[in-house]
Amino acid sequence: MENINNVTEFVFWGLSQNLEVEEVCFVVFSCFYTVILLGNLLIMLTIYTGNLFKSPMYFFLNYLSFVDICYSSVTAPKMIVDLLAKSKTISYEGCMLQLFGVHFFGCTEIFILTVMAYDRYVAICRPLHYMTIMDRDKCNKMLLGTWVGGFLHSIIQVALVVQLPFCGPNEIDHYFCDVHPVLKLACTDTRIVGVVVTANSGTIALGSFVILLISYTVILVSLRKQSPEGRRKALSTCGSHIAVVIIFFGPCTFMYMRPDTTFSEDKMVAIFYTIITPMLNPLIYTMRNAEVKAAMKKLWVKKVFSEANDK
Repeated sequence: MENINNVTEFVFWGLSQNLEVEEVCFVVFSCFYTVILLGNLLIMLTIYTGNLFKSPMYFFLNYLSFVDICYSSVTAPKMIVDLLAKSKTISYEGCMLQLFGVHFFGCTEIFILTVMAYDRYVAICRPLHYMTIMDRDKCNKMLLGTWVGGFLHSIIQVALVVQLPFCGPNEIDHYFCDVHPVLKLACTDTRIVGVVVTANSGTIALGSFVILLISYTVILVSLRKQSPEGRRKALSTCGSHIAVVIIFFGPCTFMYMRPDTTFSEDKMVAIFYTIITPMLNPLIYTMRNAEVKAAMKKLWVKKVFSEANDK
């Protein structure tokens, strides 16, 4: 059967059809996106200037912040502009690119969080072998693996959607192009594609979540053997990681660990992993991490002294 595609653009319904609500959302999400950019850039700047980049944990945290910026930038700017736009449209090609970006950066973030859990496991459970196991060469290979894994996942998702015919309607009840809302518009039976999409996303989300739960359970059990000071420091760093995992994986599991169906709540849930999590990550990692706070303090002191000397 020939693949007929009469759709050249899609129309988003957006977060709300109420003009006043959209104006409030414009202000709120503009502030949120600004915090995402500034907060994650500050984390990256602190790691580079604070000489923390040599530590595997901060090596991965740096790239987590970079991915957070990219991930939120795939959806947030378009959503914010659309809040004040009369016509919320996106081209077919733009929709496919957005779908690819959401799954590429989202999946890469999942893998980076998993690698960071492994890093904490090695640091706490095998401290004497930590620098041998987590040397820079292995860190680079693990980082490359997260990007390759994210790419393979997203290219499969896009390949499944691109081969479907779209002949109208073209209205998406969402604020960005995601697999399930787009599949609803295909003018063919998408049950098999839906199963493959769910298996692809669900396996990654659930598999990574189980690995993370096991890793942090082992870490928490092993902390009983640590000194009170060592236990406090380990809980401080692991606590921030666990908080990020719960905030990110909870909504992701709800969205992708289910059959090819959509709910009215999907847009609100999606905000958590596309906007809220990237915004909270810098706050969580700085508020609960003494090393990052100390490095930030040095950065600000250096800036103040530099400005004073210039005067």
